[in-house]
Amino acid sequence: MTKKINLFANLKSDFASGLVVFLVALPLCLGIAMASGAPLFSGIISGIIGGIVVGYLSTSHISVSGPAAGLTAIVLTAITDLGAFDIFLTAVFFAGLIQLILGFAKAGSISNYFPTNVIEGMLAGIGIIIILKQLPHAFGYDNDFEGDQAFSQMDGSNTFSALFNIFDYIQIGSIVITVVSMVILISWDNFPFLKKLKLVPGALIAVALGVILNEIFIGSGSALAIGKEHLVSLPVPSSFEEFKAIIVTPNLSGIMNPKVWVVAFTIAIVASIETLLSIEAADRMDVQKRYTDTNKELKAQGIGNMVSSLLGGLPLTSVIVRSSANNNSGAMSKMSTIIHGSLLLISVLAIPVVLNKIPLATLAAILILVGYKLAKPATFIRFWEKGKYQFVPFIATLLAVVFLDLLKGVALGIIISVIFVLKGNLKRAYYFRKEEYEDGDVIHIDLAQEVSFLNKAAIKQTLSHIPENSKVIIDAKDTVYIAHDILDLIYEFKTTRAVDNNIKVKLKGFKKEYQLENSTDIQNYVTIEHYYDAAKRVMVKKEIT
Repeated sequence: MTKKINLFANLKSDFASGLVVFLVALPLCLGIAMASGAPLFSGIISGIIGGIVVGYLSTSHISVSGPAAGLTAIVLTAITDLGAFDIFLTAVFFAGLIQLILGFAKAGSISNYFPTNVIEGMLAGIGIIIILKQLPHAFGYDNDFEGDQAFSQMDGSNTFSALFNIFDYIQIGSIVITVVSMVILISWDNFPFLKKLKLVPGALIAVALGVILNEIFIGSGSALAIGKEHLVSLPVPSSFEEFKAIIVTPNLSGIMNPKVWVVAFTIAIVASIETLLSIEAADRMDVQKRYTDTNKELKAQGIGNMVSSLLGGLPLTSVIVRSSANNNSGAMSKMSTIIHGSLLLISVLAIPVVLNKIPLATLAAILILVGYKLAKPATFIRFWEKGKYQFVPFIATLLAVVFLDLLKGVALGIIISVIFVLKGNLKRAYYFRKEEYEDGDVIHIDLAQEVSFLNKAAIKQTLSHIPENSKVIIDAKDTVYIAHDILDLIYEFKTTRAVDNNIKVKLKGFKKEYQLENSTDIQNYVTIEHYYDAAKRVMVKKEIT
């Protein structure tokens, strides 16, 4: 049963996190638009629609949508091939329609088959990319556009060579503002008396102080003054007519052009995959361990892309960097992403001149801390301790994401995970048996001899449909191998969802090597219900009391 969400229940924390995401999203929207060869304002439009429209329609609590760096190459090539931006918008509209159809076809269920170690490797890889890409901006070297995640950059250099180029373009004023911003951000998270000011996020203080410092540098004629090439660069219409000219609408005459449909299908598939990956990652980051309906997410993304194209915006996806910033800033519900979209809309209409005074160095400091939280050393240690079957896919995904791209990295991680499963676990024949159960019944879940991440979807579905006030016995006495994904899933069910729905869970039969992390309150052993699905290997049986 889906509970009704009160968007205003956590307005204090959601507004603070929405403000932080707005500050992060503004230069990213502009940078991605510039790299895509599209009008700069198209990136802002996409960010606004991703925040307000997709944010409202989505069931994700912390995911943020907007223009994605992963689509820049596709968009740039498509605009060139189609010959006009308005014809490209037609392709974006039909891409959204295709995503809407995929949502109704329940294609979002594919996200259940992304292994946790691969998702964590992707997040850590993105974290490293953020740090490496933002260091040049922190030192005043802004040759690469904001939001770029590719190892090979459009300026001919790469992520590593750009770091060495820093020394030829050091801007002392940028370094000063970066250091001051970092001190504020770290202090805001670690000093108790500052946490009481949670409504005012540290990122806002850092941005405000960065602007003030640079204005002082400029006013005093100091060599520390940061030039406009190192500041946010938002288009500023001088009149209402000029503002109306910014809005481009789709040219539907391109509907009969085969190239339009090729672009539409390409954007729909790539954007959908990136969205599902980001949603799975966002659910992993969510401290409340809430699940997103990925089929509804595809529908929301489809509608978002259709609306964005009608207003002249870029294609959008759920994006990890902004979602990570949202989570790290304490977002509690999807109200934060709606607030970020609303702030984008208000700011570009009301205060574009003020926004253009924000130093990129301050935003670099914010993003570097976001990157660190995604790629903490503790994450590497945790997967190393889990053994090679968890660590190798994790580190392979991370490296491929950094040196290739997100989709190739995830694909490599999944391939390695599947090879390990096939190598270590022979397939066995199982039978399917499922019975209806009611409130108050004792439900037994008995695991098979081998339970891999491929069983995650079936077990997640079973646990999500257990009625309130039930008693669940999860038994793994016959189990030889259990994937860490499944252990994490059971632990999250017992400690969060079961508590919320008054479900009593008894775990038994797990061997010591399959103990749940942080589960000292569950007897050091775990149990699982039988929900055997011929392909999924889980069986459910009922005991009426």
